[in-house]
Amino acid sequence: MLHMQCVQKWVQQGAYRADSALSVELFPLKEINWHCPKCRNEYTPSDSPTKYLCFCGKVPDPAFDPWMVPHSCGQTCGKALKPECGHECLLLCHPGPCPPCPQTVQVACHCGKSPIVSRRCGAKEWSCGKVCGSLLECAHHRCTAPCHGGTCPACPRQSEQQCLCGKNRMIRPCAFPQWQCEEPCRKPLSCGNHLCEKCCHTGACGACPRSGQRSCPCGKTKVDVPCTEDVQPCGDTCDRLLSCSIHTCTQRCHTGPCGKCRESVEKQCRCGTRTKAVQCGSEYVCETKCTRMRDCHKHQCKRKCCEGNCSSCEQLCGKTLTCRNHKCSSRCHPGLCYPCPLTVDVHCTCGATKVTVPCGRQTATKPPRCLLPCRCPPDCHHPSRERHRCHAGRCPACKQICDKELKCRHRCPRFCHSAVLVKKQEKVERVGPWEPAPQVTVKLECLPCPPCRVPVPVTCLGQHETSLFACADARPHACERPCERRLACGNHRCRRTCHAMLAAPDATTAGENCQVCEAGCDRPRPEGCSHTCLLPCHQGSCPPCKQMLRVWCHCQMVHLYVECHSWAQAGGDEKRRLQSCKNQCPKMLSCGHRCTLQCHAGPCLDKLLCFEKAKLRCSCKRKKKDFPCSEVQTGVAKLECDEACAERIERQKQEKEKAYQLQAVKKEEEAKAALEEYERLMQGPKRKPRKRRGVEEEISFWNRYRVYIIVGGVLAAGTGYFFLTHGLS
Repeated sequence: MLHMQCVQKWVQQGAYRADSALSVELFPLKEINWHCPKCRNEYTPSDSPTKYLCFCGKVPDPAFDPWMVPHSCGQTCGKALKPECGHECLLLCHPGPCPPCPQTVQVACHCGKSPIVSRRCGAKEWSCGKVCGSLLECAHHRCTAPCHGGTCPACPRQSEQQCLCGKNRMIRPCAFPQWQCEEPCRKPLSCGNHLCEKCCHTGACGACPRSGQRSCPCGKTKVDVPCTEDVQPCGDTCDRLLSCSIHTCTQRCHTGPCGKCRESVEKQCRCGTRTKAVQCGSEYVCETKCTRMRDCHKHQCKRKCCEGNCSSCEQLCGKTLTCRNHKCSSRCHPGLCYPCPLTVDVHCTCGATKVTVPCGRQTATKPPRCLLPCRCPPDCHHPSRERHRCHAGRCPACKQICDKELKCRHRCPRFCHSAVLVKKQEKVERVGPWEPAPQVTVKLECLPCPPCRVPVPVTCLGQHETSLFACADARPHACERPCERRLACGNHRCRRTCHAMLAAPDATTAGENCQVCEAGCDRPRPEGCSHTCLLPCHQGSCPPCKQMLRVWCHCQMVHLYVECHSWAQAGGDEKRRLQSCKNQCPKMLSCGHRCTLQCHAGPCLDKLLCFEKAKLRCSCKRKKKDFPCSEVQTGVAKLECDEACAERIERQKQEKEKAYQLQAVKKEEEAKAALEEYERLMQGPKRKPRKRRGVEEEISFWNRYRVYIIVGGVLAAGTGYFFLTHGLS
């Protein structure tokens, strides 16, 4: 931001400087533009600020508010966003350009192959990255560039193309199919006498330029002559306008250009101060010298009859340049002088390389980087320094490998440490703070080689592994693994941590200092045996298991005891035999009889094979007879009812009806007794009759006996429903 007064002053100064070099007489209405001192954009005098506005230009002289940006009105900006998209800036009045449009719009990519997506309006143009594929202007190839905006680029391919006249062919870029050769057309014109002089072209050559009606040189007379003949002058006055654009030619009709105008006219000189009668075709120059200042603003023009465009000053400047060593040799000019054109050579430390710098800057310029090798002798134990370029100051530390022989016969692999700068501080006790602090000096010393870090193979005490250790740390060690050597029992291994071996016969057998096996036998048992071996840890196979197993018999009635090894080694049939208790199977068949087999596995006999006696009754249950169970189950045995059975059924039916009738009578008597008891309770205890005053109201039959009628109806309905539902059955 600039102050308004400063901008107005800048505009006035710029207009004055530009106006001083122009003539007021020749350029009275010349509009002089001015440039912004910040962005250097050019503006017209009408663009000079005359009033103080806020950033958005809505409020003049905005009031100061400590809660807003200075020079801001606090309103919405409202400027049209750029690039123009139809939206306005929604920020509060702010300095600088408006941000890109934040609105969301639905747009497709440049080529339109990808689906429409939502993007910010300020960045709505996007590329999907696919091949464009549009037909190029050559109409033969398609665009191979990725999805892009605007027109497709020119076709990059080449093809054989014919010139416009068709005489020549050439391999040219496909994007420029039309081209002209340098040969003239040379086709015969329609007159048949002349050839076409046009350069390579398309279409018809046109009519002969000398055919048709032609005019004389002055243009007054028109005649029809063949194209093979020239038109002769007509003999009249030429009257063509001369170069002065005022007078006409007074000669007779002639070919070629007219001469210089010789009319005497009153003319003004170039500077406009004097007039004189001279020939119209000549220029009048007076003897008055120009008094305007030249572009240096120091010397006058002094040129005769100057029209206002004074030439540049030709005197020497002579001012002392910024180098403080020379003076300006340029022509006189306004403003500061150019830097000194002379140069000075700055050499490197060895003097073999130099760099040229402007005069006056040699004291602030570092020595140049010399490309030649450094020739300083080494200060370490190496015969020569590491190759490096020439430099200023002390040589860098040696980066070569030390390669000194260590006590272990290895070579030191570190960088050279024979000449190292080490800070040394004097160890002096200070009596008080008034004494100076001990000085720190830097000395060049030879440091000892560090411990050897070359990896060497080292085997652990138990011979389990061989690891690489630094040579300085190589010594026997325990690897922290279990010993894992086979003990005397042959089944277990030593679980002690890796240790040294004493009197071990080989690399896998335990030594004298390995642990002694105290575990029991843990060999895998035969399949089906869940008992452990009772012997201590031993070699060879375990003896047969003699422990007894308690198992249920097939009928789940008796516990049997069997040796474990006999049960484990027995097959399917043998196990069924051992599991049988030899008693009759207690299970009942579906027919209700007991199974006749001995204790067995699986299902019992089929009921159709049962031959036990079964009683069979007729349908009325009066007659009964014994038959084999299998015949009863299959339905072969049957027992029919006779006449005695029918008489018995009829007699039972009559007895049942009499019993129903007696039961109904009994229930009716019980209901009547219940009703009498209910009435007695409803009447309550007997009271002495009171004398009623007045006329006694007569009670109707319904009001007096409605309770009894309702209770009797309910009991009658219940009795009838009972006889209907149970009497018939």
